[in-house]
Amino acid sequence: MANILLAWELGRALGHAGRLKSLALPLIARGHRVSFALRDLVHTQRLLADLDVPKFQAPFWQHRVEGLPPGEASLADILLACGWIDAGAIQGLVDGWRALLQATQADLVVCDYAPGAVLAARCLGIPSAAVGAGFSMPPAAQALLPLRDWEPVQRERMAASEARVLDSANRVLAQHGAAPLTHAAGLLLGDAPLLCTFPELDPWRRPTDSARWYGPNIAPSAGIEAQWPAGAGPKVFAYLNAPHPEHAALLAALQAAGCRTLCYSPEVAGGRKPPLDGAGIAWARAPVDLSQALPEAAFVVCHVGESTVSQALLAGRPLLLMPPAAESFLTARRVRELGAGINVAELARPLDWPAIVRSLLQEVGYRRAAQAFAQRYAGFDAGRQAAALAGVLEALTVRRS
Repeated sequence: MANILLAWELGRALGHAGRLKSLALPLIARGHRVSFALRDLVHTQRLLADLDVPKFQAPFWQHRVEGLPPGEASLADILLACGWIDAGAIQGLVDGWRALLQATQADLVVCDYAPGAVLAARCLGIPSAAVGAGFSMPPAAQALLPLRDWEPVQRERMAASEARVLDSANRVLAQHGAAPLTHAAGLLLGDAPLLCTFPELDPWRRPTDSARWYGPNIAPSAGIEAQWPAGAGPKVFAYLNAPHPEHAALLAALQAAGCRTLCYSPEVAGGRKPPLDGAGIAWARAPVDLSQALPEAAFVVCHVGESTVSQALLAGRPLLLMPPAAESFLTARRVRELGAGINVAELARPLDWPAIVRSLLQEVGYRRAAQAFAQRYAGFDAGRQAAALAGVLEALTVRRS
């Protein structure tokens, strides 16, 4: 029996907690003691309510870094904005993670976009594994790749950013007598990187034979039953994160097309006024059971959350994708390249929302591409995937004991 800490530090989507839950279940079934360190303890409460295990607030950067150039050129720039610009600041985060690892007597830390936890484990000599759907799992043992490969690559800026992140990390490691990292990618990969996606969705376009592809982590749903608006129009499921200037225009176009749109927004569920209400639109009070909702939907709208995208494609449903940042743009572009959806970030402005909605409702190519993806992975089973990963994680703790 081992003590295993499941850690989520960066990124805001609930998919991070869902991925860790999918791993917690088979680990608990194998008799291991599991605890969580979560960036968000509030919106994850319902998702994790059926797990009677300790849940801690994860240490994460809560301040603004001034003076950084606009637009992230690589993952290093994202890390700089999260405090990795200064070894002193990172030491505070790592101290917090070290305290959590020691308090839980962790034999292994499983990191989902959690570089502070990776560094703390390295300082303490505790093995770490990293799980992620691609973006937060860059190719190992090489310089970080450009985020904005559609723009001229800023090689000098990228090299300088990565050098600064690496210097901050290695200064902290040196203070604890731990071996230095040779590449900044190591902060996100830990000792054992476990790539949890399909190659078609990998934003870094790794060759299919370059890694083991475990497929997405999908936790058993703790969501509520889908309550669709009354009527006879096509059903559309929309997962809308955070206020967005185009939510109202999108919803108005769905309404005008006669769609019955079921929306889940953590902010609206928490009391914020919906961007649009009225006939044909229903706002869920809590996360929705996607395993029930997605097969009923004509298409799915989302901000490119990894879990939502994967589940929609496995259900054979096309996507209308609204990426809020470069990282989600990369995944949205892969879906568009599959022919299984529309990435609005690649369209000319102003957006013609009625035409976008008509395309997804009327053009059969999107649905055929999504169904082809679903048929290709018809044998994928989330329970078997989680059990396989649990076996890998268990072996890491055995090697230490």
